[in-house]
Amino acid sequence: MKDCSLLSTCVFLLLLLEITASSGDTRVVNPCCHYPCQNTGVCVRIGTESYSCDCTRTGFYGENCSLPELWTRVRLMLKPSPKAVHFILTHFQWFWDVINNSFLQDTFMRLVLTVRSDLIPSPPTYNSKYGYLSWESYNNLSYYTRLLPPVPEDCPLPMGTKGKPVLPDPKELTEKFFKRRQFRPDPQGTNLMFAFMAQHFTHQFFKTDHKFEAGFTRALGHGVDASNIYGEDLERQHQLRLHEDGKLKHQLIDGEMYPPTVAEVPVHMVYPESFPNEQRLAIGQEVFGLLPGLTMYATMWLREHNRVCDILKVEHPTWDDEQLYQTTRLIIIGEIIKIIIEEYVQHLSGYLLKLKFDPSLLFNARFQYSNRIALEFCQLYHWHPLMPDSFLIDGDEIPFSQFLYNTSILLHYGVEKLVDAFSRQPAGQVCGGHNSHAAVLSVAEKVIRESRATRVQPFNEYRKRFNLKPYTSFYEFSDDKEIAQGLEEVYGDIDALEFYPGILLEKTRPDSIFGESMVEMGAPFSLKGLLGNPICSPHYWKPSTFGGETGFNIVKTSTLKKLVCLNTKWCPYVDFHVPRNEEERKPRKPSTEL
Repeated sequence: MKDCSLLSTCVFLLLLLEITASSGDTRVVNPCCHYPCQNTGVCVRIGTESYSCDCTRTGFYGENCSLPELWTRVRLMLKPSPKAVHFILTHFQWFWDVINNSFLQDTFMRLVLTVRSDLIPSPPTYNSKYGYLSWESYNNLSYYTRLLPPVPEDCPLPMGTKGKPVLPDPKELTEKFFKRRQFRPDPQGTNLMFAFMAQHFTHQFFKTDHKFEAGFTRALGHGVDASNIYGEDLERQHQLRLHEDGKLKHQLIDGEMYPPTVAEVPVHMVYPESFPNEQRLAIGQEVFGLLPGLTMYATMWLREHNRVCDILKVEHPTWDDEQLYQTTRLIIIGEIIKIIIEEYVQHLSGYLLKLKFDPSLLFNARFQYSNRIALEFCQLYHWHPLMPDSFLIDGDEIPFSQFLYNTSILLHYGVEKLVDAFSRQPAGQVCGGHNSHAAVLSVAEKVIRESRATRVQPFNEYRKRFNLKPYTSFYEFSDDKEIAQGLEEVYGDIDALEFYPGILLEKTRPDSIFGESMVEMGAPFSLKGLLGNPICSPHYWKPSTFGGETGFNIVKTSTLKKLVCLNTKWCPYVDFHVPRNEEERKPRKPSTEL
C-alpha cells in the first residue's frame, strides 16, 4: 500500500511538471485542478502545493480515496454495473411479467427509488458561487445547487489540466455537432405528446434567471409545485383565480373551456409586440404562449382543476373558495407526479419493470422530503432534438416558423385534434448528435455558455460521480467517426470534453432515445425530486390531505388518458408512444371511452 501511495504521488508530480513546463508558467498549479480525489472524495488544497482528499463515508481510503474498504470491496464484487442493470431491466419479458403481478413489484420499485435517490445529496452541497460547503449554498434558494464543485478558478486550462487552452466557440460547436442534417426519429417510439409534456412539466422548476450571473433561478420552489399552472407568486395566482368555488378564470369558446386572454387577466406573458391582444392567452407560466403544445397542456390542466373543484364542491358543500382551491391544487400535484412516474418515466426508461407511484414504499426508508434543483439537472434536460421539422395536424403540415407563438392553432383545431396529432407524430432522437432543428440551436449555445460561466467540471468527472466508467477516447464515446474526430480536434483530450456536449453527443443505447449518461444521471435527479415532494411524505400522503377518499382516489387512479378524455368532448388516441399496432393507427372518431 505504501508503494501504491508513493507511485500516485510520483505520477501527480510528473503531471504537475509537465503542465507547467508546456505552458511556460512557473506558477504552482492548484493540485485540485487534476481532480485527484476518486469515489466522491473531496479535494482540499493544503498550502500552495499540497492537497488532501477527504474520504469520510465514501467506503474508500488512501491518498486519493482509491482503495476500497473490505465491505466496499465485497459490495463492488457483487454489484452489477449500470450497463448490466439496464440490460436486465429491459430484457426477459417473462421474468418481469411475473414480478409485475406479484408482491415483488413493490420490492423492486423500492430498490429503484432508493438506489437512484441516494446518488443525490440532501441537503445540497455546492452552488455556482461556492465550491465548498457553506451556509449560503444551503440556505440561498436563489441559486441552483450543484453536484460537483466548479472547476477551480486558478487552473492552467479551462477544464483543469487537460485539453486545449481555448475552448471551441459555442456557435461553431452547435453548428458542427448539434445541427440537424436529416430528421432522425426516436427508435424508442417517443412522440410529440411526450415532447410537449417534457417542456410543460419542467418549466415548474427550470427558470434560470438571465438577469444576473449564471447559476441563479427565478423559481420560488425547487420541485413539482404546479406553478406552471397556477403562477409563481401569490399576486399572479390571485389574478388567475376566479375566486368562486375554488376555480380558475377561463373563457368559453363554442362551449369549450380555454385560458382567458391577457385583456381579461392582465398578467405578464411573453409574446411578440405585434401579437394580437385577443390571441394572447393568460397562463401560469409566462412563456407558454410560445408553442401550441404548451397551451394545449395548460388548457387541459385548467379544465382538470375546475372539474376537480366541482367534485369537491359536491363532496364538501361547506368549504369556502380558498379551501376548494388549495385542496384541488394538492390533487393536481399528485396527478402530475403519478402521470410522470408511471407513464412518462416508464416510457423513458424502457424498463419492463412496471413503475409504481406509491409514496408509502419509502416510509420505512431513510429519505428526506425536500428538494433543490441542481444546475447539472437543468442543463442536461435541454432536449430540443425532440422537436420535428414541421407539425402534422388533421391533415395539415405546419412548418416550425408558423408554429411558434401561434395560439390560434389551439383554438382552430381544439384540444382533441392536437392530442391525437401529437400522439401520432414521432419526436426526434435526443442524443447522438446532428439532430437539433436550426431554430433551437441558440438554446444549446446558451447552455454551453452558461456551463462555462459556472465552470462546470468535465463530462468524465460526472461519469465517475454517477459510478460510470469514464471514456478513454472520443472514439469510444461516439459511434460516429466524424463526430469523434471533430471533438478530438477541438477539445484535444476526452477528459476535457464539456458536460453538456458530452450528454447530448454521446452514442445512444441500442434502439434508445438517450445515451447511457443521460439516463444514469438524469433519473436520480428526477426521482429524488418527484418523491421528495411534501405530498409524498407520511404526514401528507393520506385521504384527508386531498379532501377524503374521493380526492385521494383521483390522485391514485390518474392517467394521461383520463386527463385528456375527462376534459374533452371525445377521446382521441393519447399516449407518450406513437401507435404500436394497426388498431391504434386507425383515425379516432368522437368517443368518450376511457
